[in-house]
Amino acid sequence: MAKQGTLKRAIGLMSGTSMDGIDLALVETDGDKVVRRGASSFTAYDPQFRKQLEQALETAKAIKVRGERPDDLSGLEAELTDRHVAAVEAFLLREGLAADDIDVIGFHGQTVLHRPLEALTVQLGDGARLTERLGIDVVYDMRAHDMTLGGQGAPLVPAYHRALAAGLPAEWAKETPVVFVNIGGISNITYVGPDDDLRAFDSGPGNMLIDQWVTRHAGIPFDSGGAIASEGRVLSGLANRYLDSPFFTAKERISLDRNDFTVPDDTEAGLEDGARTLAFVTAAAIAKAQVHLPEKPKLWILTGGGRHNRLIVEDLTVATRHTGQVILAEEAGLNGDSMEAEAWAWLAVRSLRGLPLTYPGTTGARGPATGGVLARTRKA
Repeated sequence: MAKQGTLKRAIGLMSGTSMDGIDLALVETDGDKVVRRGASSFTAYDPQFRKQLEQALETAKAIKVRGERPDDLSGLEAELTDRHVAAVEAFLLREGLAADDIDVIGFHGQTVLHRPLEALTVQLGDGARLTERLGIDVVYDMRAHDMTLGGQGAPLVPAYHRALAAGLPAEWAKETPVVFVNIGGISNITYVGPDDDLRAFDSGPGNMLIDQWVTRHAGIPFDSGGAIASEGRVLSGLANRYLDSPFFTAKERISLDRNDFTVPDDTEAGLEDGARTLAFVTAAAIAKAQVHLPEKPKLWILTGGGRHNRLIVEDLTVATRHTGQVILAEEAGLNGDSMEAEAWAWLAVRSLRGLPLTYPGTTGARGPATGGVLARTRKA
């Protein structure tokens, strides 16, 4: 992917709420209209490190100021950053690239606390350390400024979704409004309507409850393809307990923290029925989000790990059958696994240009908000 003109070659790094590893993607872009997607990779976290991250969620509950790192969080932040360093170095080696070939890295880090009502969000990840180790400029901490303008600090990917929507293949380009559904640990949707009307919000739990459930009961990190769920049935009482949450009935959309929804008690379901019910809840929550949109979507584009769970896809297809078509990102020529990492690369370039990362319709901020902290290399 040869760099041309004023375009910048950027790497995006994302470690999401599923806490399963590091997604990396290479993008050549102007941070606006031009998006040339390149190679991508995934580096899995080992089970022990995942346990450390899960414990960090508990430790982080004591944080009152964003810069606080109680107990062992500082050490964990350094290790997390170094794992990102290793992921980038391995990717550059595989692709035959050098540090000088990359203009900037967009670094998300690992969210351990997100309390939008308190304007508090904490992502572990040391941008300055990443820059020093790699010799590449890094943009990080992209959520915080949005919160100073009254925003939720999430989701941040919608502006990138809008850029992708503008470049959809002809067979899909006419299907507007279009909704991108990212089914990660938490699910969020981006609505791109006529005249580029942009709306976005978290729709509810994504994979995180299913992952936690099968980890607890089967000792595996996720339900591959929905295989476990396919052996169970939906427990309507348990499903309704989730779907009756005030989150779904509130008029104001808020961004969710990993702790806002918890797994069922062991007495409420067996392994298969629990997995099946939680898959149904994920899909039903996405479908319920339509009431907050200006128009019913004609096209749903599924991204994120949850699109691999066929029960979630089937349930969402049934729930939206009268309003639109559900497709996987790949059917539209996109990469549903690397899209968030791509977004972080694109946002980093956008941040360098001082362009908005968020808007009132995406986070509730009072106006379009720039963001990000730039850590420069010494040579710069």
